[in-house]
This record gives sequence, C-alpha cells and structure tokens, in this order.
Amino acid sequence: MGKMSNYDSGNDSILEMYIFESETLLDQLEEILLQSEDNAELTEEDINEIFRIMHTIKGSSAMMEFEAMAHSAHKLEDLFFVIREEGIRTEDFEDLMDLVLNFATFLRGEVEKIQNNEDLLDKNEELIEETEAFLSRIKGGPQDTILVDQTDAEGGISIDLSFEMGAPETAIAQPATSAEEEPPSGNETLYYLHTRFTEDCQMENIRAFMLVNKLESIGKVLETIPKVLNNNPEAAGIILKNGFFCKLLTAADKDTIISTANSILSVKTLQFIDAFPDEELETKTVEKEAETPAGEAVQPEKSKEAAKNKQIASSNNVQNLISVDLNKLDTLMNLIGEIVITESMVLGSVNLDEVKDENFEKTSTQLQKLTDELQDIVMSIRMVPIAGTFKKMKRIVRDTGKKLSKDVEFITMGETTEVDKTIIDGITDPLMHLVRNSMDHGIESKEERMAVGKNPIGKVILSAQNVGGDIVISVSDDGKGLDPAVLLKKAKEKNLLTKPEEEYTEKEILNLIMAPGFSTNSVVTELSGRGVGMDVVKKNIEKVGGSISIESEKGSGTNTFLKIPLTLSIISGMEIQVGDSLYEIPISNIRESFKITSDQLIKDPDKNEMVMIRGVCYPLIRLHDIFNSGKCETSIEDGTLMLVDSGETFACLFMDDLIQKHQIVVKPIPKYLNRYSVKDSGIAGCTILGNGSISLIVDIPSILDRY
Repeated sequence: MGKMSNYDSGNDSILEMYIFESETLLDQLEEILLQSEDNAELTEEDINEIFRIMHTIKGSSAMMEFEAMAHSAHKLEDLFFVIREEGIRTEDFEDLMDLVLNFATFLRGEVEKIQNNEDLLDKNEELIEETEAFLSRIKGGPQDTILVDQTDAEGGISIDLSFEMGAPETAIAQPATSAEEEPPSGNETLYYLHTRFTEDCQMENIRAFMLVNKLESIGKVLETIPKVLNNNPEAAGIILKNGFFCKLLTAADKDTIISTANSILSVKTLQFIDAFPDEELETKTVEKEAETPAGEAVQPEKSKEAAKNKQIASSNNVQNLISVDLNKLDTLMNLIGEIVITESMVLGSVNLDEVKDENFEKTSTQLQKLTDELQDIVMSIRMVPIAGTFKKMKRIVRDTGKKLSKDVEFITMGETTEVDKTIIDGITDPLMHLVRNSMDHGIESKEERMAVGKNPIGKVILSAQNVGGDIVISVSDDGKGLDPAVLLKKAKEKNLLTKPEEEYTEKEILNLIMAPGFSTNSVVTELSGRGVGMDVVKKNIEKVGGSISIESEKGSGTNTFLKIPLTLSIISGMEIQVGDSLYEIPISNIRESFKITSDQLIKDPDKNEMVMIRGVCYPLIRLHDIFNSGKCETSIEDGTLMLVDSGETFACLFMDDLIQKHQIVVKPIPKYLNRYSVKDSGIAGCTILGNGSISLIVDIPSILDRY
C-alpha cells in the first residue's frame, strides 16, 4: 500500500488547505468537462484551464508527497500539452471525456482517503496505461481540428470550428443549417392553450415548465405567458392568479393535446382559446433580458459571449470570498443561540418585578433588534447555493446514462436557491439516490419510449424553490411512472399494510414505497426498482427536519418532492401547554388553531375521534395521551385544537392552551437518553425557555406517522 495520509499530524492546516484546494479544482474540472460534452466541443480556454488545474494538483500533491496523485496529474498535464499543440479529432473527443472524468474520479477518491486517514494507492497503472494508449493514438493521425460540434440526432445547431493546424486562435464559427429552421409542414395547426393547475399544488411555474416539456413531445411551444418559468420567483404567483397560457404548433389533434396535458399531474383544466389576452398579464418585474421573442433561436455565439462575460465577472469576485471552517460557524451559531436564551432570561426576570422602567424598555428593544440582526447575519453566512449539489447530479446522469445506454436530457432549475450548509450535506445522498432511481428505473430504454410514442430522449428535471420558510426540491422524470396496483400487491405480500387494501388512497399507496422492508432485489424487475432504499432516503430527509412525498402517473413519469427547512438551529415555534408541562411546536408544521364544541366531534366505528373542518375529516390526537400529562383538560370545549401537517399527512392535535409564538434555539436530545428511544415518543429536541426551564420540541412527522 502507498503513503498513509498524515491528517492528525502537525501539518493539519496545510493538509486542510490542500484538501480544500484539490476539491475545488476537481469540481471546476468536472464542470468544464460536462459543459464541453454538452456543447460537443473543447475550446482553447477549456484546454488551457484543464492544463492549469492539472499543473496545480501535480505541484501541490508532489509537495505533500502523494506520489500517485502527482504522477496521475502529471500524465494528464502531458496529455493536454499535446492537445494544446495539436488539437483533438472529433472521433477521439468522447474517449477523451471518459478518460479525464475517470482521472477526476480517481483523484477525488484519493482526496477522500486523505480526509479519512486511509492508505493511498502507490500508483494507478490502469489509468496511466489508458493515457499512454490514448496519447499514441492522437499523435498517430493528422490533427486538423481542435473541436467540432457533433450534430445532434434531433437536429440541433451544428457548429464546425475547424482550422489549420497550429493556429487555434483562427477558429472560425460556420453556422450550419438546423432542422428546426425548416418551414413547418402544411398539416400543422397553431393552438392557443389556457391551463389552470389545482389550487394547492404549489410550485406552479415548475408544473408549467413540465407541461411545456410534455407538449414539446407532440409539437413546438412557440410562446408562453409568463415567458420565463424557471428562475423567476414571480411566475408561480402569476400562473396561480391568471392561469398559464401557451402557443403550440402541432400536427396532433385536440384529443391528443388534451391527453398529453392531462398526463401532467395537477393539471385541473385545459381550454383552447382564440388568442392570447390583449392586456399584458405579466408583471413588469420580470427581467427584460430574460425574454426571448417567440420562435427565435438564441444565437450560440451570443450565449457563449454571455457565458464568457459571466465567467469574467465571477472571477473578479474571488478576492471578496474567504473560506471558513464550518466548526467555527457552528460554534458561532451556538453562541448566538445562547445570547437569544440569555436575552429572554434577562427580559423575563425584569418583568417579574412589575416595575416599568422606560429607559430599560427602550434599551431592551434595541438589544432585541440587534440580536435578531446578528442572528440573521450568522444564518446567511451558513447559507450556500444548491448549485454545487445540482452539478454533482449532472455527473451521475451522465455516467448512468452511458452505463445504461440511455439518452437523457438533464434540466436544473432554481440553482441559486440557498440552503444551510449542514442541510446541503444531509440531502446530497438522498438526491443522488433519487436521480439514480429516475435514470435506472424511471426512464425507459429508447426502444420502449419510441414504442409508446415518447421522445427517445428522456428528461430528468431537478428543481429547487423557496416556498414559505421551507425549500422544496423536486426530482421529476418523464419515465414509466409507478403502478399503484403492483405496489399494493407487493406491500401486501410483505405484510406492510396497516388497514384493508381498499381503504388506501393512491397517495398512501405511493408512500408505501418508503416503508422499511418494502424493497427486495426482485422489486427491480417487477416494479421498476423505485423501492430500493427509499426508506433510507426518507430517514435521511427527516434527519434534517424535512418531509418527502411522491406523485406519479403510470406511463407518464414520477415527481418526488422534498420539503426541507432553511436552517436547523433557530426556528419559530409556538409554545403550548399540555397538562402541567410546556411544549414547542415548529411554526412550519402549523396550519391553524381553533376551538370546537363536543357535537363537532365525530367517532368512527373503531371509536377513533375525528374532527370535521370545512367538509374535511381529520383524525384527532390528544397530546395528553401521548405525553401522559397530569392535570389536563379532557373536555373538548375547554382545550384548544391545532391543525398540523407533515408534508402529506394532516391531523388535529388537542391541547390545553396556546401560550406564545417565539424564536427557539433547537438543542439536540442528550445522547445518553437514546437508550430510552425518546425520538420514537414524539420528541424532536429541546429548547431552553426565558426562565431557564427546558421545553421539549414536538416531532410532528413522527406523531402523525404513528397515530
């Protein structure tokens, strides 16, 4: 075995710097390669950038005496030196991408070993041999091109950037004719569609985006209102208010359009209208530069120019960034938490004296204001854009697609959405699992897709959006979807049903996938394998305070929604009284609170209590029974009811009283209490109140799951 990493030695800070720098460079490398593969070209800047990345990794690895890494980086540096001088032929382009991505995976693996203090490899002979073979191959033939766009099978724009050897800077773009530029055939008709989505579906802009994608399979969507659907926070509100308008050019008949649109979940109505409304329905806040006139293609040169400018702009910001150890931020967060608690203690003890001091009131209000600001700043420091996580998924789609010979278009939306660093780390694995599932089991093979009249290129859409105080992330595909009948049969065989099968709603059947013990190897063939490890995904999402729900339609695809909190440390909570104890319920789980009379209480045949609110029946859960509280209100008139939800499930909680809404600092339950399975009894954590006493935080998802 090779050199063991020295992670715990005195070189800690140098080693940490090395790891951070290597990970950043490898991320950059992967991004360049995947982007180049999308564009089917490797520009001169890309080649120079890859050369520079390898040169840096080689130097720093040699300094740290990680020979295998230094040697590998050196080999790649040699390779790109040759490519920089002589160019790369189109037929070698794919193999080059595979080779360099394999190197990136190897180097990343070694960096991980260094972090975990494991033995490193002495050398990687297989990769070195592959590189040698590739080098001799590209040196063999005439090198008259550095980059050529491979014409897309679907008829995309092809850019031939050939030039004479040795003069890369004279590369000239020659526009080639595109299949899209052909005039429409005579039997195509122009339809104006007006769609409304169901009221409570949320993320209307993403639903509309998915509808557009679906309609593209039977025709061409020329224009939509709102024009910009992704990365436009106002689009959802506009669609909710006015509905979604789109102009479709297609040879399909109205029935086909209706059935295609209805295959998208949450489409409520679809109308054919004569023309778009006269008045402008979009608000003026939509950025003008984001609007592209209907039917116009964005010129590749312009988009490349824009990307280049963006790159220059982002590189100018580098000097304003500073990397900080996450542990230091955790400590800072804990300190802020302590300040919040101490502040409420100070204010609470003064109020006990009942003597109002005007000066104290003024200064205490100012202190509260500053504490809140400080808290917000610390929170924002910990926030990172989700773009980095989304980029990792792109690599998974690429690798899985190659392995399974599936052609898949990967679409991301809302990459700028910011999430707490701790939460990002917690959701990366579940997202990876969901994306892999979509690729492996959701998206059918090209032959299967063509047989049912689908576009042979599948779609996987990954999106993130701020909804209230939460982030909603969705993983969607236009694959085969889930069959509820098969799921129910499988769950029955495994004895996972808790009630008669005819009582299960479709939503509940889909959620059975996430039941522990649902998955077996045979599931992969029988039901598209979506059950594999979904219980683990659910557990990981709940670990960061989130919830997961699944929507699917057989033959059309599946959407998985993850609802996760912005941050875990300080949340808004409602203090409630149950008997002689105080508890906290996170505001994000509360829908409303109210009082009822005893005649509004319903009992089902099994003596379970239910409450009817606006025509919907909700189960009633008495918190006194769960927490065994003494001195409690048992009469329904004397207590208060609260409607709560955990993403998918709703219920009414019965308690004595509501006390106040306030900011609470979430403290984990001490580890030594784990043997008493406190988590299973409906407690998520605890907080310290202003008077110094401890209040327990109610775990709404686990209570709703159990009762």
